[in-house]
Amino acid sequence: MAYNLLKGKKGIIFGALNELSIAWKVAEKAHEEGAVFTLTNTPIAIRMGTIDQLAEKTGSTVLPADATSREEVEQVLLKSMQILGGKLDFILHSIGMSPNVRKGLPYDQLNYDFFLKTLDISALSFHKLLLLARKHDAIKEWGSVVALSYIAAQRTLVGYNDMGDAKALLESIARSFGYIYGLDKKIRINTISQSPTITTAGKGVKGIDTLFDFTDRMSPLGNASAEDCANFCVTLFSDLTRKVTMQNLYHDGGFSSMGMSLKAIDQYSKSFEECD
Repeated sequence: MAYNLLKGKKGIIFGALNELSIAWKVAEKAHEEGAVFTLTNTPIAIRMGTIDQLAEKTGSTVLPADATSREEVEQVLLKSMQILGGKLDFILHSIGMSPNVRKGLPYDQLNYDFFLKTLDISALSFHKLLLLARKHDAIKEWGSVVALSYIAAQRTLVGYNDMGDAKALLESIARSFGYIYGLDKKIRINTISQSPTITTAGKGVKGIDTLFDFTDRMSPLGNASAEDCANFCVTLFSDLTRKVTMQNLYHDGGFSSMGMSLKAIDQYSKSFEECD
């Protein structure tokens, strides 16, 4: 059911690849709620994915760009304002990738060139986006910017590797720019710490299936799906959350507040019985 929460609002959605992407679900929900927006991803991701289908479905324009390039991000902002006919009401940053994770390198054997690339893609791209949006006064007063994070920014998860460092930096950038933008333009900057989600990128994390099962058993409400996350993003883009900023918002079914659940105890008791 749509509520017209974003009727008349304009935005940019970074990171949609295919139907598994959280950014894809956000685009669908934003469209349902009345928003217009542009879509952007890297040229190779556009070729490999199916973003053109999403653009056709939502009446959006796809703007290829490398989010680590200041020049290309700047062009996305300027072209989006031109296409949409004015300043932006919302931006979604759904970008993350680690060459170290892809190469299977453990944390104590990182390639530092890869590490810097991880930070550049997954966190500094957010800083560049906000810096350039501020430079061009691209976001309206009371606008909203949301970046997707993960609980590995606060806790150690085997296999998530240097992406945990990148997410911690991402959340820090949101707080710092949230203060600056809040004082100046009443613009909100938040991050969402989402449940493990089986996206194309998520599939590349070692042990994702086991992790997904564990967090689902631990969470009183179960894991939040990509569609659930999209609904949450829409509320943060809307005027209903105008005083929410500089927050890392856990959207994980309660996992972040749990120590041990009955479902998890039952499962681990079975494994102990097998050991005996």
